[in-house]
Amino acid sequence: MEKKIILSGIQATGSLTLGNYLGALNNWVEMQDKYDCYYMIADLHTLTIRKNPEELRQNTLSLIALYIAAGLDPEKNTIFIQSHIPAHPSLSWVLNCYTYMGELNRMTQFKDKAAKHADNINSGLFTYPVLMAADILAYNADLVPVGDDQKQHLEITRDIAERFNSLYGETFKLPEAYIGKVGARIMGLQDPTAKMSKSATNELDKVLLTDMPDDIRKKFKKAVTDSENKVRYDREAKPGVSNLMSIYGIIKNKSMEEIEKEFDGQGYGVFKTAVAEAVVERLEPLQKRYNELLENPEKLKEIYQKGDKKAIEKTDKLLKEVYRKVGLVVD
Repeated sequence: MEKKIILSGIQATGSLTLGNYLGALNNWVEMQDKYDCYYMIADLHTLTIRKNPEELRQNTLSLIALYIAAGLDPEKNTIFIQSHIPAHPSLSWVLNCYTYMGELNRMTQFKDKAAKHADNINSGLFTYPVLMAADILAYNADLVPVGDDQKQHLEITRDIAERFNSLYGETFKLPEAYIGKVGARIMGLQDPTAKMSKSATNELDKVLLTDMPDDIRKKFKKAVTDSENKVRYDREAKPGVSNLMSIYGIIKNKSMEEIEKEFDGQGYGVFKTAVAEAVVERLEPLQKRYNELLENPEKLKEIYQKGDKKAIEKTDKLLKEVYRKVGLVVD
């Protein structure tokens, strides 16, 4: 039986967070034997915000290394660089012509990003969801791993695909959301009501996969909790403690009830230390593998070139079909 296709990617904007790892990469690793997986470094998406060119290039290679260090086998997954695949920008332009301004105006992420970058509200920020739709539809992906904050983008992708299909006949699959059972939303350590983000300005709010062990311990020691001093899971009343319990539970494969029992009567100091040590222990082999890969840039190049080739082969036929259907001359 043919495997279902999964497509996802992460922007090349620096080191990934513990939230990226537990909420995304961890689930990707579990999917690699069951699905036909395409994982990109979304470097085109980063251009909506001004970047240092050399830094962007280095971040792209670093992200490939982190994918592999986190457990993605390049023999089982297609790992590629978005900008190397002509179908992404080419299909995006066609789909822009089948997307309405009103649809893009409703995108909450555009409003959020425009507020954060008021000095650079460019058209790329506005049409970002169309490029994301092209990313997904170019591969005829069956499933897209998404968090709650990305569901709106998947909805507009389906709307665009349905509109195109109704005009020109069956062309695109309508992708479904794939949401992991656990770790879908790891929150910040200083603001446990918001998702942990690598763009957070407060360094204590995020744990990076490349953080040194002592820095990780420091961040968990300063993590926001509450005055009750009791390890108890309650997302509404105790968001900070509940977030730490989620992190510990995923790493140690323990239920919230088991964690409550393990730390009953021990207070937050002991609990925070245990969470920090669990994270340090989990990241140690990942960091070792990551550093080894960065020291071998030719190996990284070999991996992404192989992935690029497969991604181009996968998307070229569909792009030509779209061109033909809209009336462009195709050789």
